[in-house]
Amino acid sequence: MADEGVGAPADIALSAWLDHLAGEKRYSEKTVESYGRDVEGFLDFQFAHRGARLSIGDLGSLRASDYRAWLASRRREGVSARSLARFLSSVRSFYRYIERRWGVDGSALGLVETPKVPRSLPKPISADAARQMIAETAAREKPDWVAARDEAVLMLLYGCGLRISEALALTGSDLPLGEVIRVTGKGQKTRLVPVLPAVREAMARYVALCPFALDPAEAAFRAIRGGALGARAVQSLTTDLRSRLGLPASATPHALRHSFATHLLAGGGDLRTIQELLGHASLSTTQIYAAVEGEQLARVHAAAHPRARRN
Repeated sequence: MADEGVGAPADIALSAWLDHLAGEKRYSEKTVESYGRDVEGFLDFQFAHRGARLSIGDLGSLRASDYRAWLASRRREGVSARSLARFLSSVRSFYRYIERRWGVDGSALGLVETPKVPRSLPKPISADAARQMIAETAAREKPDWVAARDEAVLMLLYGCGLRISEALALTGSDLPLGEVIRVTGKGQKTRLVPVLPAVREAMARYVALCPFALDPAEAAFRAIRGGALGARAVQSLTTDLRSRLGLPASATPHALRHSFATHLLAGGGDLRTIQELLGHASLSTTQIYAAVEGEQLARVHAAAHPRARRN
């Protein structure tokens, strides 16, 4: 593939880019697959649009109208603005790669505006609801070690702000948990996360009760038959807890991470620190929690202030 020139099919460039993402960038398999589908759909559209398969060099001859036609076609299919923005982001990433490797000019792509995406705020749950979810894990009919495991997982999500994938990626080598753990998040970026005593105690209870040997190279959280616990099992757990406690559909595993950030901010935490704890690459991502807290304050103010009430 290294000898392929700009006259080679564009599919060659796509394969090389995906190999780059999986190898050098170390993106997850699912992320690479998602990028691949996005760009493959773009190339398929241009084949139908122009009546011929594109070469790598042809990718530099596309005009802004060709990119807009592709987006318009997807929009007619009912694709949301959020998905359109993701597709365009994938294609831009692809073009940055082929510009570096083959010198392909993608300047026309810069003339295409990203579809405006409606801003959606995180939906945290209250501190009481989070505590209820964690406490309710012990009330379900299941072996003691499973109850302890479920409590420990939820404590990591709410007490440390971990993503499900980050909590389930812990191995026996991370045990016993110290006051700080090193977590590998999106894009293989690592960060240090403080661990509350209550979280360490919950994890220690699970480890003491777990019937399986938690070897250093194997998953710390185990399923009933001894294999690694999966994300679906945690999602199923929270679905059951929502039903038992009468909580809204927004009470998901990721909502516990949102709650971690929102409750820290409400307690006086600063955005820069919360950014580091969550592993956000950009402060702007973390700032949405300030908007959530602001909305909550506005609701409390409107409900409690005498001049806000209408007679």
